Amino acid sequence: MDNNYIISGIQQIGIGVENFVEAWKYYIDVFNMDIRILEDDKVAELMLPYTGGKPQKRRAAIALNMQGGGGFEIWQYSERKPQPIDFEIQAGDLGVFAAKIKSRDVIKTYELFSKKKNVQILGRPTEGITGEPTFFMKDPFGNIFQIIQEPSVYLDEKRLTGGIAGALIGVTDIDKAMPIYQDILGYDVIVTDKISTFNDLKGLPSGNGVFRRRLLTHSKPRKGSFSELFGQTYIELVEALNRTPRKIYEGRYWGDPGFIQICFDIRNTDALRRKCNEMGYPFTIDSSQNFKKGESFDMGEAAGQFAYIEDPDGTLIELVEAHKIPLLRKLNLYLDLRKRDPEKPLPKRMLRMLRFMRVKPDNLQ
Repeated sequence: MDNNYIISGIQQIGIGVENFVEAWKYYIDVFNMDIRILEDDKVAELMLPYTGGKPQKRRAAIALNMQGGGGFEIWQYSERKPQPIDFEIQAGDLGVFAAKIKSRDVIKTYELFSKKKNVQILGRPTEGITGEPTFFMKDPFGNIFQIIQEPSVYLDEKRLTGGIAGALIGVTDIDKAMPIYQDILGYDVIVTDKISTFNDLKGLPSGNGVFRRRLLTHSKPRKGSFSELFGQTYIELVEALNRTPRKIYEGRYWGDPGFIQICFDIRNTDALRRKCNEMGYPFTIDSSQNFKKGESFDMGEAAGQFAYIEDPDGTLIELVEAHKIPLLRKLNLYLDLRKRDPEKPLPKRMLRMLRFMRVKPDNLQ
């Protein structure tokens, strides 16, 4: 354990919003993100390089869908007016320009979403680069989601969709981006690598252009406490070849509206820090440097350590080592993950308790 770290999967994708309650209600309605893992309204004191050099107060919550996949970190500035992007995001723009949502049946999901007035469908289902059906949609806040065929289910709640299964990340050079995603984050399988125009992208702004797309996944099941909940995940690197992509967060702060980061659940921060330093991608934020070895950073209802690295185009990648999480808030029952085997997934009977932290939209305020 001293020399090896564990990547358990995509814990969440951060979504900066202008109205916390409105956004969370939407994500419960459309994506069933109704399990509140944690919520707090503290000051982000350690994020100064990305918040204008000043501590910023915010309200944030991590929400999950119990059918499996990563969650959403819904995030809003409390005392600063969030700055929306001032241009329309194009396919291949630099950063997370779309989040992948897992679905047990893409066609039925399309039919369901087509009936929702608050879902903007971006083209009909078509064959994606894996040969499976897929389609894109946009939420009312300008965020783009790709619905992909990923039938695995953690706890069957008779829903069509689960949580986050990956992301489409715009890069200027796929080969230069590979060390972080392949060697550090463990996406060691190239599912496909193609240069072309793509039918499934044509519903996106500038989606009819020429792209290089490399889809990555991991050859072995992930290890760790939440690995079975997060499941198989995919990183798709997208390089626009006939236009100059723009950086999605150029001139804006971390936490401003949009996909602010992709977050991985990890164990052994010290070993991962060493690996990142060796690879030339040092931590840009490192909460553990503020504490004695093994101490936790208070995350409201949870505790642990977190760090950030950047890919070559500045896309923020968060690395979270959870030490304590709530299991049954009403009974003040918490789980200390440091006392468990770091490689073994938590038993389903234990994670089923998270269902008692389900949020009803009408109770959000």
